[in-house]
Amino acid sequence: MATAAAWDRSAIEQIVRQIVLAQQSPPAGAVVAEPKLVVSISARHVHLTDEHVEILFGPGHTLTPMKDLYQDGFYAAEETVLVVGPRRRTLPTVRILGPTRPFSQVELAFTDSISLGIDAPVRHSGRIDGTPGCVLVGPRGVVELDQGVIRAARHVHMNVRDAEYFGVANGDVMRLRVQSPMCGVVFDDLLVRADQTSKLEVHLDTDEGNACFLDQAIKVELLKQETACGCKR
Repeated sequence: MATAAAWDRSAIEQIVRQIVLAQQSPPAGAVVAEPKLVVSISARHVHLTDEHVEILFGPGHTLTPMKDLYQDGFYAAEETVLVVGPRRRTLPTVRILGPTRPFSQVELAFTDSISLGIDAPVRHSGRIDGTPGCVLVGPRGVVELDQGVIRAARHVHMNVRDAEYFGVANGDVMRLRVQSPMCGVVFDDLLVRADQTSKLEVHLDTDEGNACFLDQAIKVELLKQETACGCKR
């Protein structure tokens, strides 16, 4: 009987490669199931650094998870802060989301920014250079942010398998079509945020969710978006 040493190494590598590809790819002619799409309303919230958590809630304090979010590893914390804008306009009990980040950021809907008197620009999360700031008030201290207040641009999280199904890549944009009894709305320019682990989920803010009557939606669809030249992207 032939031993493993007698096998040609290239032949072994080819067999292993074929097995891996067979596990990753559906058989020829197979119907690939559409990924499960979740559309969530992301209400106003705050992301904090470890340093700012301790300033606002006391030395050594860490965030207390209250409820897990749809994306693994992310949660709504028990802690909230008062957000103060110009001329002492405020939003009370704004929820903090964890885990902590390298920078602090406040994400608002358009109506929230009007209430605070802040002209918050539409930005993708993390792109806070040149954005307005605000004051955060906690039970043990105050943090003044020089920048970091944004209206979060609508986006869709997905893993690389979902991206392959839809024919898109990280950084592309898509379109979301929402059908509801009262109205139908199409949202353009959803940024694709694709990685190895994310679940398929669209994030809209409260204004967008109310505009499309999302709570009563009959159907939601993710579509490739056309460019000005008429080609898909």
